[in-house]
Amino acid sequence: MLKEFRTFIARGNVLDLAVGVIIGASFGTITKSLTDDIIMPVIGWLFGGFDFSSYFIRLAPIPATYTGSPDNYAALKAAGVPLFGYGEFVTVVINFLILAFIVFLLVRSVNKIIAAAEREKAEGDAPPAADPADVVLLREIRDELKRKNAAS
Repeated sequence: MLKEFRTFIARGNVLDLAVGVIIGASFGTITKSLTDDIIMPVIGWLFGGFDFSSYFIRLAPIPATYTGSPDNYAALKAAGVPLFGYGEFVTVVINFLILAFIVFLLVRSVNKIIAAAEREKAEGDAPPAADPADVVLLREIRDELKRKNAAS
């Protein structure tokens, strides 16, 4: 069973998948940082302090033991207050759209590279072009002259 497992793990597809998952997780973190730290502050600045994460609706009253700000989404969530956090959802959707667009660009680039490689391979496998008629005629004349010289 151990040998069978080793054979399974050694397959290229499994290793490629593992690398893809690790890079994908890291890329997701980069995309989240891009959205949270660069894009959303610029959007907030353009729209006069607009911050998606601060938009939520409380679904229950704040507990009496809560001492934080009633407008702090993260603190209220940590305190266990049920919240409808549509601002966070908008941020996650923007993260997804950025990630999907980047994956689209990557797939598009890879498809172009694969198509170019297939075109080159098809051109390399194609038979050579036929010689022009004048070259064929000159070869026939040469061959005829060789035959006449060999016969004499």
